[in-house]
Amino acid sequence: MFQSFDDVSKYSKEFIDSGLKSFASVSKGAQALAAETTDYSKKSFEAGSQAFEKLLSAKSVDKAIEVQTQYAKEAYESFVAGATRLGEIYADMAKEAYKPYEAIVAKAK
Repeated sequence: MFQSFDDVSKYSKEFIDSGLKSFASVSKGAQALAAETTDYSKKSFEAGSQAFEKLLSAKSVDKAIEVQTQYAKEAYESFVAGATRLGEIYADMAKEAYKPYEAIVAKAK
C-alpha cells in the first residue's frame, strides 16, 4: 500500500515539475512573440511614414503611383516574412512546451 502512495507522490511531483517547465517555455515564447510583434510594428510604421513623405514629395502622378506600388510590394514582403517568423516562434513554443511531458507519456505506454 505504501508503495502505491509513494508512486502517486512521485508521479505527481514529476507532473508538477513538467508543468512548471512547460509554463516557463510558454512564457519565454510569449516574450519572443511580443518582441517580434513590437519590432514588426515599429518597422512597419517607419516604412509607412517614409512612403508617405515620398508620396507627398512626388512631382507627378506617375511618380506617386510608383512610390505607392513600391511601398505596397515592400509592405507585403515584410508582412509575409513577419508572419513566417511568428509561425516559427509558435511552432518552437509548442515543441518546447511539450518536451517536459515526453518522458511522462513514454512511461505511460
